[in-house]
Amino acid sequence: MLSSFLNTGIALLLSCVVMGLGWVLAKRSISDREKSSPFECGFDPIKSARLPFSMRFFLLAIIFLIFDVEIVLLFPILVSMTSSFSLALMLSLFIFLMILILGLFHEWNEGSLDWAQ
Repeated sequence: MLSSFLNTGIALLLSCVVMGLGWVLAKRSISDREKSSPFECGFDPIKSARLPFSMRFFLLAIIFLIFDVEIVLLFPILVSMTSSFSLALMLSLFIFLMILILGLFHEWNEGSLDWAQ
């Protein structure tokens, strides 16, 4: 019974010593308000939380996700084309790319790709 209290005391003392050493030896820097505030994508954390969401940031994120998923869907088709040639695979790849190109032109005509206004 006494040995378990002694082991607990030693563990507690050792963890306090290590925590104290970390606190003393830590690099202290004076940071400004922007560096110490949390960064949220598209939001200013210092101003009011009731401000409307930036639609430009939302459209940029959606376009990024679409083209990211496009690469994931195209890669297996391109890898399988190296081993064997299939006309059905080529046709499906062509249709998929045409849909993506039409979507890109639609986004361009809508003005979603105009980064600076």
